[in-house]
Parts: sequence; C-alpha cells; structure tokens
Amino acid sequence: MPEDTGPRFLTISDVAEELAVTNVQVKSLIKSQSLPAIQIGGRGQWRIERSKLEEYIEDAYRRAQQATADEAAKKNEPGDQQDD
Repeated sequence: MPEDTGPRFLTISDVAEELAVTNVQVKSLIKSQSLPAIQIGGRGQWRIERSKLEEYIEDAYRRAQQATADEAAKKNEPGDQQDD
C-alpha cells in the first residue's frame, strides 16, 4: 500500500511552494485549465487534488522530453549543417 504523501487537497500556496513558482502563476495554470482545480466553500477558495498535481508534473516532464527530442531532430535534419 502506498505511503501517505500528505493531504489529498492542496491550496494554491501549497502548489506554488511545491512547484517553486508564485501564487499568480498557479492561478494562471488553473485559469488556462492546465492544472485542474475545484472551488470550495462560499468564498470559492481553490483546491488542487494532489493526484492532479502529480499528473500535471508528469505531463510537464513528457512535454519537456518531447521538446528536447524535437530540437535534437531539427538539428540533425539534412541540409541544416554547415561545412566548417
């Protein structure tokens, strides 16, 4: 059984600290629907499920890996190399 990794739901501040970004950047991720979140209570405070944050991080790694692979492939395209 997996060990307890903390609370199920995180605040914007929790997520900002985890990602080493600002609260504004986390709110932007929520607004763009890149990071799923729900609003709780009468004041509409945002909460992010830990599993959704982990999925977001995994997806960010996949996107970074793909971007790196695309960049490497572009450098290796025929005709793009200059003779020294």
